[in-house]
Order: sequence, then structure tokens, then C-alpha cells
Amino acid sequence: MRVSINITRYSWPGGPARLGAELERIVRLADEVGLDTVWVCDHLLQADPASTLDAEMLEAYTTLGFLAAHTRRVRLGTMVTGATFRPPALLVKAVTTLDVLSGGRAWLGIGTGYHQGAADAMGLPLPPLPERFERLEETLQIATRMWANDTRPFEGRHFRLGGPVNNPPSLRRPHPPILIGGTGEQKTLRLVALHADACNLFDIPDGGRTIRHKLQVLERHCEDVGRPCDEIEKTVSTRLGETEPADRFAERCAALAELGLDHVVVITDGPWTQDAVERLAQAADRLGQAAGREQPA
Repeated sequence: MRVSINITRYSWPGGPARLGAELERIVRLADEVGLDTVWVCDHLLQADPASTLDAEMLEAYTTLGFLAAHTRRVRLGTMVTGATFRPPALLVKAVTTLDVLSGGRAWLGIGTGYHQGAADAMGLPLPPLPERFERLEETLQIATRMWANDTRPFEGRHFRLGGPVNNPPSLRRPHPPILIGGTGEQKTLRLVALHADACNLFDIPDGGRTIRHKLQVLERHCEDVGRPCDEIEKTVSTRLGETEPADRFAERCAALAELGLDHVVVITDGPWTQDAVERLAQAADRLGQAAGREQPA
């Protein structure tokens, strides 16, 4: 099972003057101990309900570029970008740039977006949900075409591109892996079956009933579109307790693996600490994740 960290809080001691150094320390450690991916959330305002809207928050793709410069092997992506935040070609160019400059380590993590308060505060577009799904699907179509070096004009309902050129191309072939966030059964999981390399579910404490059900729904969508469900990496977001021992977390991960999940994406109640990353690495070692993992192309 792959084990990753998701950085959602940036309120390290020392304030903005220390933020870069603290972030570098954490991601270098995650890289050194063999974790799979460093994810960052894509918000302009802090969205963690345990924090406040005016707490520290960094722009995602600038941050990922910083992380790429301070790591060598860990993969990098957003968990996840709202499809309405950036024009599709700009988003594809940003992910491609990250992939090229990181040596082929980028993900495209994407979803419909949801945070109305942040959108209103910062002037970000957040149309009604049906339109967000339309924009998400068109963005996925544009991404696939641009990564295939298809420069023909694109005419969609929401986006029109006269001749998108994506040069240099991504190093990861055929393209950086696409993760679609969200668990909606009618639309989101169908888009996963059609377009994604990974999905993201939630670790709900109900004995695995919700996860089993969502995976069954995804499998039905894959059957409908004629795609092997095994091609899709099943990730799950979970939380590492402040004092949770590594062996206990490894047991939880093993139980998630038994449900059919491949990859745990871990958040913490506050900013990541050296102790939390080291406990996560110990858990990953127990799961056999850190040693011998195939490196990205």
C-alpha cells in the first residue's frame, strides 16, 4: 500500500518568516523516508473546519514548484484542484511544467470544487454544481488532448481553444496520472471510470460499508464503459492521530487494504511535524511500502 501526506495546514511556529524553511524540512523528510506523494490542498483561504479562514494558506502550484526543487523522488500533486479555478489550458500547462521540472513526478488532482465562502471572498468562479461537472469533464477532455499533442481546435459548451500547444510535453507518458476527487455515485465515479487513473474516497468509521459500496459503484461504471477497474488506483483520505503509534496506524492501513484500497493519503490536525512524518514512515515500512517501491518514470 502506498502512503502519502497531504499538507493542509501551514501554521508552523515562527510565522511567514519560517514557513519556507519548515515546509522544506517536512518535504525533504517525506522524500528521504520513502513516502509516495506529497499532496497540497488547492485553496486560497484555509478550508479546514478546525482552523479559521484567515489562517496561513499558500497557492498550490507555486508551492508544488517549491517542493519539486527540494525533493528528488516523491510525487507531487493537489488534493484537489477545483475545475473552475483556472482555465483548462493554464492548468494543463502548470501540471506539465511541474512534471517536466520535477523529472516526471506530477499528478493532476482535480474535482468540481465546493467552497462557496472562499469563492465569494476571493472572487473565484463557482457556478452551480451541474455546470461545474460540465466544466470538469471538458477540462479532462482538454487535458487528455493536450497531453496527446492534439492541437486541433476544441469546441465545448464552456471552453473554446483555437489550437492548444503543449510544449515541452510531460515526461510522464502518456501523461501525468489523473486523480478525480469526490465520491458522487452518478457523476463523479463515472468520470473516474471514463478519465481517471485514481479516485479518492474517505475513511468513514462505519466498518468499511461506505468504502465497499463506493468501490462497487465504481466497478459497475467501469463495466459500463468497458474498462478494467484494476487500472484505477483507489486512494483514501484518513487522519493520523496526534499520538497514534505507527503500529496502530499500520493496522488501520492494512484493514483499508483489505477493503480494496491501494493508497492512503494522510492529514493531521495541525501542521505536519517531524515526529508525525517519522511515525508515518514507520507505518509504511510495516506495510512494505517504502522499500523497493517502483519509482515513477
